[in-house]
Amino acid sequence: MKNVTLKELAAKLGVSVSTVSRALTDSYEINVETKKRVQKLAKELNYQPNPFAAFLRKHVSKTIALIIPEISNNFFTLVIKGVETICQEKDYYVLIYETHEDYLKEVRIVNHLIGGRVDGFLISVNSGSDNVDHLKEVLNRDVKMVMFDRVVDDFNVSKVYSNDYESGFDGMSHLVNRGCKRILFLRAGDNLSTMQKREKAYFDVLEKHGLPIDHSLIKSFVPSKEVDLDDLTKFILDKKPDAIFCTIERLAIACYDICNNLGLNIPNDIKIITFSCLNVARLLNPSLSTISQPAFEIGKTAAKLLIDEIEGKKEQKEIVEVVLASTINKRDSTKRHL
Repeated sequence: MKNVTLKELAAKLGVSVSTVSRALTDSYEINVETKKRVQKLAKELNYQPNPFAAFLRKHVSKTIALIIPEISNNFFTLVIKGVETICQEKDYYVLIYETHEDYLKEVRIVNHLIGGRVDGFLISVNSGSDNVDHLKEVLNRDVKMVMFDRVVDDFNVSKVYSNDYESGFDGMSHLVNRGCKRILFLRAGDNLSTMQKREKAYFDVLEKHGLPIDHSLIKSFVPSKEVDLDDLTKFILDKKPDAIFCTIERLAIACYDICNNLGLNIPNDIKIITFSCLNVARLLNPSLSTISQPAFEIGKTAAKLLIDEIEGKKEQKEIVEVVLASTINKRDSTKRHL
């Protein structure tokens, strides 16, 4: 079927080509009735915009880049679905880039894209470095950018993330209320804002309940590397915890494996809770208590903010921070002793 053009739509409606073009981009310059007429006919005739032509006319590619640390993480899988949902609605294309937690790869990706290949960036920063010079260059080039989940606190762009401190505080309080007193804190990445907030919540709960502050109960892991089970096993045997607070699901699954090998009963010997969007957490034996971030909504919200900026629907200087609440799912891994 031959694609209908803007010129043909304009002729059928008896209006100018520029009016049709503006109506299809929801411009405030076109009245509501005209917009409805144009959009109705475009839908009936299955009008398909030409993104390359739009780019040549306006230097707008209708394409955004989504830069994430890893696709295999359930959280980022759901973020991608949220971003794609909004982009489909707004007729945008998404280019997905995975940094594999490699700072230099993130720099190369950003430098490759800022030459005009995309209209904007959605980015969750890697854990490898706190140097953000390459991201400053994005702003210097006047390319739109929104950060999500792993954000840089003092960076002057819109951000979308979950309430890591509050949900971490509630998760730790849940362990303490279950009678736990010697709680390991397993963190992934030292430079990430998410980990810093979760760690602060860990210490604040201990202080609130008058429990000892023992920094030796904290162990850091590199997010991009497989968990060293032998090393973690030695740590657990040495510290003899009654609970483990994991900041990512990969660490929780490793702890399940280790407890099984050591013959430790979850939850009677050790209770475990983790930040996770793992769908099968409820099906594990025992079912895993989780702090689930609203990953899909984070993706949708970040994409909408970015597209609004690209299309000029937001004031140029307006910086928005959206904080979405996580959900605590209390399951058998933190159940009281029988």
